[in-house]
Amino acid sequence: MRLPRHAELWLPAYLRDRLRRSMSPSIGPMQVWLAIADHFEPFVGNPDESRASERVEIWGRDWPSIAKRYCDSAGKHPKYTFFYPQEQYRPDLIDALSNITRQGVGDVEIHIHHDGEGEQDFVERMSTFRDTLYHRHGLLREHQGKIRFGFIHGNWALDNSLPNGKWCGLNNEITLLEDLGCYADFTMPSVNSPTQARTINEIYWAVDDPAQPKSYDRGRPFEAGERSKNLLMVPGPLGIRWAERFLPRLESGEIASYDLPSQYRVKRWLSCAPRIGQNIFIKLFGHGAQERNLSALLGGGLDRLFKSAQAECRHRGWRLNYVSCWEMYQAIDSIRQRVNPVMAHKTPHRADQPNSSVVSIQ
Repeated sequence: MRLPRHAELWLPAYLRDRLRRSMSPSIGPMQVWLAIADHFEPFVGNPDESRASERVEIWGRDWPSIAKRYCDSAGKHPKYTFFYPQEQYRPDLIDALSNITRQGVGDVEIHIHHDGEGEQDFVERMSTFRDTLYHRHGLLREHQGKIRFGFIHGNWALDNSLPNGKWCGLNNEITLLEDLGCYADFTMPSVNSPTQARTINEIYWAVDDPAQPKSYDRGRPFEAGERSKNLLMVPGPLGIRWAERFLPRLESGEIASYDLPSQYRVKRWLSCAPRIGQNIFIKLFGHGAQERNLSALLGGGLDRLFKSAQAECRHRGWRLNYVSCWEMYQAIDSIRQRVNPVMAHKTPHRADQPNSSVVSIQ
């Protein structure tokens, strides 16, 4: 069998992870935390303004009705996190996503594509966008005196990780993100790219070396009770799928028109995703503004995701929690503080109460 490109980066860690998990299987019921981090780019493919607006409008029309058909173990609806690119900022499009957020089924975080413009330019672009989302659109949140945001790097090139320095140019990007108020990075996995980290299926702290690129390649494992000033890395599941096709294929947690959710994929996510104690953190990703993905996800793909996840967790007797990326971070941070993360999630808001048309796992 021919190995995928750049398998040397992740395959050794994957084999070690499989061995470790086989020697210490989960005991008792698990808490499953499911978030979707979308690289949401309305102007992908260079459409005109009207078509970009239409893409966002379709999400605003269709997604809330899908989300409100499902409830998790706490009676809460799924939340879709839109990582919106700074360079595609349009006030009306952000307002439309803000409306989804106000309905309790969405959230907005920061995505950016940049290419060697320098540290000052990066900080100015990021800080201006951060402040605009917070002050003008009522998005993000203030925590401990800082506006906080989650982050996904465009072209996967976090911390100048491409060998040619393309699509970034900043060896100290992790430090800059922490200083700007980033609470966690959700970029990984990037799989068949040289940007892929050697640390997989583990929540960890990226320790920046400002003189070297790709400081997130390895880091300090997350431990309860420990607080780090380094950037928290929350990767999605990365592994190998052995069913559904004659040849094995990679599993990276992407949901797309060419790779829609299934019951088998949910099982692989549960098997590979990062674990802390009795908690499993499944961070999926997509590119939901692309035409083919937009129609596939809103036209049944997301329904398949939630039905499959709920069925599998019900079968195992595990608790399923639908969360935004911020709420996933809060659950992780609760564990750090040795607080039960379920306590903050279990009581639904009034707008999230299930009704007779809602599919709940309870």
